[in-house]
Amino acid sequence: MTFLVILAVVVSYVLGSIPAASWLASSRGVDIRKVGSGNSGATNVLRSLGKGPAAAVAAFDILKGALVVWLARALGLSPEWVGLCGVAAVVGHNFSPFLNFRGGKGVATSFGTIAALDPVVGLGVFVLGVATMWLTRFVSAGSILGGLTAAILVVALGRPAWLMVVIVFLAALLIWQHRSNIERLTAGKESRLGEKVR
Repeated sequence: MTFLVILAVVVSYVLGSIPAASWLASSRGVDIRKVGSGNSGATNVLRSLGKGPAAAVAAFDILKGALVVWLARALGLSPEWVGLCGVAAVVGHNFSPFLNFRGGKGVATSFGTIAALDPVVGLGVFVLGVATMWLTRFVSAGSILGGLTAAILVVALGRPAWLMVVIVFLAALLIWQHRSNIERLTAGKESRLGEKVR
């Protein structure tokens, strides 16, 4: 079982590290790390390549997070290890060996992981996050609020301690990854949804 657990965590990290945004952009002659925010994620793809590629990247990144949770459960791992596999996927996305241990900010992959671990919390994150993005047109604000919502809900609903630790960690990591966005938001310099790369 120990070998199986280690293998599952490693595979989860590798799956999570697949840089869909970077590879899709490269197929179109664009180095996603050198345009826009330099972030290897769906939002930067939206600004540099458009809605279709961005939707494909977002769907793939969400699926990465959900898939590792489903696979870990299918292997019969305990809930705690299932949660760790989800964390490994997000860490892989954020710090991908395919991109010299750089990557995205983990929003979509975190959402996929959280939704697969706890659909109720995932629904709350989706509703609050999307509503904030729609009202403000700031993807970063919706992402940060979504992370905060996840952390609050998992505690308020009295979920098991392991799930609280996993989701609060993912929320904290997401917010940390957005620290430059927070600075731009407070300075009034953050780009809005739909703005193209200049």
